Amino acid sequence: MPWTKEHIPWLTEKKHTLKTSDGRDVRVYDFVPDLTNSKIMNAWAKHFRNHYVSDTEIDFFRDGTGLSRKEYLLNIKFPNASTGFGPGIRSGDFGEILMSDYLEYVLDHWVPRTRYGNKTIRDESSKGADLIGFKLFDNARTDKDALTVIEAKAQFSGTKMKPRLQDAVDDSAKDTMRLAESLNAMKQRLYDKGSKREAISVSRFQNPTDVPYTLRYGAAALFCNTVYQDTSITECSTANHPENKNLFLVLVKADALMKTVHKLFEIAADEA
Repeated sequence: MPWTKEHIPWLTEKKHTLKTSDGRDVRVYDFVPDLTNSKIMNAWAKHFRNHYVSDTEIDFFRDGTGLSRKEYLLNIKFPNASTGFGPGIRSGDFGEILMSDYLEYVLDHWVPRTRYGNKTIRDESSKGADLIGFKLFDNARTDKDALTVIEAKAQFSGTKMKPRLQDAVDDSAKDTMRLAESLNAMKQRLYDKGSKREAISVSRFQNPTDVPYTLRYGAAALFCNTVYQDTSITECSTANHPENKNLFLVLVKADALMKTVHKLFEIAADEA
C-alpha cells in the first residue's frame, strides 16, 4: 500500500491553546519534519505522490507522452515549483494533504484519497469541500457514525501575514451547502476506480434526514513561523458559521515549510 503515517509523530500538540475573538479554543500543533531522515521522507513522498497518480497507474497515463515518470509528474501532475500560481497551489495541496493525514491518523477517520488525481489543470486548486473523513461503527448505520469536513488554508511565504484561519472558517461555512456535491463526486471517483465497496460506504452519509449521523466541521490554518503572528488567530471569529457549535479549530506552525514542500515534491518525483 502507498499510504504511511510515519511522518505523523513530527506533528505534536502544544499544551496551551489560543482563543479566537469570540472565545473559541484553537488546538495548536508544531510540525517539525526531519528532512535528513531518508526512510521516513521516502515513505512520506510515496504517500504524497499517490494522491496525484497511483504508482500502479502512472505508466499507463504517461504512455504516449514520451515522458519519464519523473518528467510526467513534474510537467503534468504536480503544481509548478517556481512560476505563476504553482508555488501557492503546492503549499495549498501540501496543507490539505497533511490535514487529511491529521483527520485519518490523529482523529481516527477513514479518509478516501480522491481529491487530486482528477485535476485537469495542475496549477489550480481542487473544487469542493477540502477534506472529508468518516467513522462507521457497525453495519447497522447508527447515529454514532460520523462525518467530519475540514477546510484548510496555508501561508508558507510572504512578508505580510494573512488571516488564514478566518479564511478557513469562512470557507467552511460554504461546506454546509456544497457537502452533497462533494460526497457525490467522491462516490463517483471511488466507483470509477473500482472501489465499489468504499463507494457504498459513502452512500451511508448522503441522506442525513432519514439516516442521521454526527456531523462536525473543522477549520485549519497552517503557517510558516516566518510569517505567523498570534493575531491571525486571536482576531478570528466563528460567530457567522452556521454550524458554530459543531466547529473545531486547528493551527499548525513550522519552520521553513516551503523548503519542506519543495523537498517532498522533489523526492516524490525522483523516487517514482
